[in-house]
Amino acid sequence: MQVIRARDFTGRSAWDALSIERIDDATVRLHWTDQPYRWHINDGPEVFAVLDGRVDMHVRTAGGEQVLHLETGDIFHAEPGDEHVARPLGEARILVIERAGSD
Repeated sequence: MQVIRARDFTGRSAWDALSIERIDDATVRLHWTDQPYRWHINDGPEVFAVLDGRVDMHVRTAGGEQVLHLETGDIFHAEPGDEHVARPLGEARILVIERAGSD
C-alpha cells in the first residue's frame, strides 16, 4: 500500500508521469505539466482528472473548437475519436486513466 500526494509530484519536464498502476489493459498515471500537450485524437476512452491546478481543455467537434475550463477536482472524459489538447494555466497535476500505449 502507498499514499501518493499529487501536489508533491513534480516531473523533470512537461507531461512527465508517475506510473501508479496497470489494470488489465489500462494505465493509471499521475502527470505533472506546466506546458500544453498537443492536439491528438483518442484511440480509446480517457479519464482526465485535475488533482491540482487548472487546465483549459480545447476540444474540436463538427461545430468547431470549444474550451472547457477545468478546476481542481474536475474530470474530463473523452471517448474514442475525440480530438483535444490540454493547456494548463501554470503548473497542474492530472490523473490520467487510459488504454495502455495510448497517446
